[in-house]
Amino acid sequence: MQKRGLIRGILLGAILLCSAFRVHADELEYRYEVGVMAGGSSYYGDANYSSFMENMNFMGGVVGRYNINQRMALKANLAVARISGSTAGLENRFPGGDVEFSRNIYDLGVQFECNFFAYGEGGGYKNSHRLAPYIFAGVGLTFAPEPADNVFTPNIPLGVGVKYKIYPRLNLGCELSFRFTFSDKLDVTDTTAPILNDPYGIKSSGLKNKDSYSFLSFFVTYDLSPKYRKCNN
Repeated sequence: MQKRGLIRGILLGAILLCSAFRVHADELEYRYEVGVMAGGSSYYGDANYSSFMENMNFMGGVVGRYNINQRMALKANLAVARISGSTAGLENRFPGGDVEFSRNIYDLGVQFECNFFAYGEGGGYKNSHRLAPYIFAGVGLTFAPEPADNVFTPNIPLGVGVKYKIYPRLNLGCELSFRFTFSDKLDVTDTTAPILNDPYGIKSSGLKNKDSYSFLSFFVTYDLSPKYRKCNN
């Protein structure tokens, strides 16, 4: 009887050990990520229509992901940033001389991400990679409060990025994105740059002759809620 009990204990221990090994080998996946991001923001509009990352200011915020699978994810962000610009040094001349502006903006958005490789801990039967570049696109809202009139406009975010799984549940990454808005008033303040609201009197529609801004951000996220695999008999 004692020998049978010992054998049963050994078999049970072996089964539990193999089960634990299998979970590790299958690379446990997680549904969600939450984290923070920080970096630089730049403006593009009548006061800067060609210079990339000109007059860079600070931006920061929070980010969350829902991982659909190892190649696709939905991401949400809430960021605050500062944008600024100046007409000094531009070839075009504005009525009233050179002007400049600076203001805060708030960005709320949702994007769909597509990884070039299956993203995970690396190896395994899924051939996942700890380092994965990705592209993304989505929809968002931009709010720019005073000193001028409050501006509330939709935006279209487009960008590229790369992420690296430094630990099984910890992710680091960097991304560059452009937010194309439907407003030409982001570069207007009530005291310094009123002329930047349609300075040439050219009628526009859609995204034509509108303001935009970019984020160069670095992020760190933590994985939550593991996806438990179904038992196949």
